[in-house]
Amino acid sequence: MLITVLGMYGGYPYKGVGTTSYLLQKDGFKLLIDCGSGSLNELSRYIDPTELDAVVLSHYHHDHTADLGVLQYNLLASDREEPLPIYGHTRDFVNFAQLTLDGATKGIAYNDYEELKIGPFKFNFMETIHPVPAYAMRIQANGKSIVFTADTAYFDGLIDFSKGADLLITDTNFPEEKTGKIWHMTTKETGELAKKAKVERVMISHLPQTIDHSIMLKQTQKYAEDIPVIRAFQDLELDV
Repeated sequence: MLITVLGMYGGYPYKGVGTTSYLLQKDGFKLLIDCGSGSLNELSRYIDPTELDAVVLSHYHHDHTADLGVLQYNLLASDREEPLPIYGHTRDFVNFAQLTLDGATKGIAYNDYEELKIGPFKFNFMETIHPVPAYAMRIQANGKSIVFTADTAYFDGLIDFSKGADLLITDTNFPEEKTGKIWHMTTKETGELAKKAKVERVMISHLPQTIDHSIMLKQTQKYAEDIPVIRAFQDLELDV
């Protein structure tokens, strides 16, 4: 599995870098995970967006879906014959309904109680703790696994869901000293999750715009101990 970071900020794009979106490829199958602000322009540097085989959305906050509309317009303007499947949850019927646009895209529901096969990938989902319904994803292919926490506050259920993952991609929006009610994880929580779940490596993402990312990386590594930690940045490619 080859995963490419198209955007990795939380909330809003910043200085030419977009919000959460990843291109996942295997055996010629091209899948987009989330479709944040700036992702379509970045995606076009790697593939023709009309050649996507599927899109999977963790939730419907704008920093994860902002470019869906323009992707649909791109598809409408192309000569693609089959609608692009976009997978999303049905806990928000208004936003789910907008995944379907005649002649361009078709919304397909996923849930957290059964495995979903999309091309060469097997997906499992788990609801997270966020102000709106959001779902973490465990993606498997050929004995390898990627876990994407999506947006979430820390909770113990993430440990079993992430257990032994070859790559854990975490929502790490806050430094270790952050306190109070928060809807994203801190560097300390991410590092401890990686250690408890015994993952092979972890990538911090959904990063803040106003804190030096080298500090975020250093803090996470401190708590992850001997588990390698990297930070997401635009155009980073990882082979899993």
